[in-house]
Amino acid sequence: MTTSAPPSAKAERLHALDAVRGFALLLGIFYHAAISFLPFAPQIWIVADNHPSETLSIFVFASHSFRMTTFFLIAGFFAHLSYHRLGAAGFIRDRARRIALPLVVGWPIVTLAFGVIVATSALVANQGRLPSPPAPSAVVSQLSLAHLWFLYVLLELYAVTLLLRAVMAAVDRTGRVEAGIDRIMTTVASSRLAPFALALPAAAALLADPDWTTWPNIRTPEHLITNLQAWVAYGVAFGFGFLLHRQPRLIWSLQPRWPLNMALAIVSIAACFGLMDVSSGVDANLLRLARALCYAIAGWSATLAIIGAALRFLSGASATRRYIADASYWLYIVHMPIVIALQLALARLDWPWPAKYAAIVSITLAIGFVSYQTLVRYGRIGAVLNGPRSRQKQTPQHVARAEPV
Repeated sequence: MTTSAPPSAKAERLHALDAVRGFALLLGIFYHAAISFLPFAPQIWIVADNHPSETLSIFVFASHSFRMTTFFLIAGFFAHLSYHRLGAAGFIRDRARRIALPLVVGWPIVTLAFGVIVATSALVANQGRLPSPPAPSAVVSQLSLAHLWFLYVLLELYAVTLLLRAVMAAVDRTGRVEAGIDRIMTTVASSRLAPFALALPAAAALLADPDWTTWPNIRTPEHLITNLQAWVAYGVAFGFGFLLHRQPRLIWSLQPRWPLNMALAIVSIAACFGLMDVSSGVDANLLRLARALCYAIAGWSATLAIIGAALRFLSGASATRRYIADASYWLYIVHMPIVIALQLALARLDWPWPAKYAAIVSITLAIGFVSYQTLVRYGRIGAVLNGPRSRQKQTPQHVARAEPV
């Protein structure tokens, strides 16, 4: 199997991976919109719909198995691209502007919006009276980054990456260690066994958590101290993407294997559901091991399949896909309060769940895209998120040069 890319691979590769990045972010909107319809939503979400859906339960589980792994791999790939292009100092300035600033500015605004929504809901539910506020200690202990946790984790991963690069520069002056890492990357990325090898760290992190039982997922690091599962699972994905860009032609080895990886993802996700129904007759430790491996393999095989398929079908320049990829960052930042407000508004209506879900997703996307076009794209917020843009019509060449997040 060849890992060579076409002569224009450098330009085409960015089109495909931008599409994947936008897909991973927009998938998060569909994911969060579905959570209120889970049968066990009252235990995990602020609102539970009166028409729960097993179909959306399957979607939530399947999409959550890979969407953040996919995002962090692409983030790592683009991080190395930016570091190589800007240098260490330029990279730090760029990440501070495009990642740290949206987190610092966006978090209090999102938190305030959540507060207004929750207070309004409480007033309605309690006939105009607010319940007693929680103790200050409880508020501090539950301080949450909400859905913006991914920006916080990205900043942590950038810091660790810069530290490791500094250490490598000091101890590996001959380049032997880096050459060895590159050889390992070549072996893993070019192998059909890549999903299995890459899944091992995430599976080990799940097994290390004594509270992890039947619903195998990577615990969301919503608070200021990132949990071990997220560090390992998303750190490996970010690191793999970062090292993959050191040998950018390697990524093309994923293209011909996307059908095989997609089949493996489908089988692994189905196996996860089957294993969740097993409760007796099997050794508990063996069952936990099987569940952890299936979940981790499902996430990595789906991630590699999606990237391979994008390289196969979405490598050409597309102004529409580029626009969606650019808008997806803004949409993901602002979507959560909109989604929850709509879920609260529709939760008690006697509509079938497909109508409610379609309304939540459609209205959220409409508000997101309209606000992006009218308030963000050509203004200061857009310049922070995606770089400055002119209102003049862009050619495909201009689109290809746009800086990835």
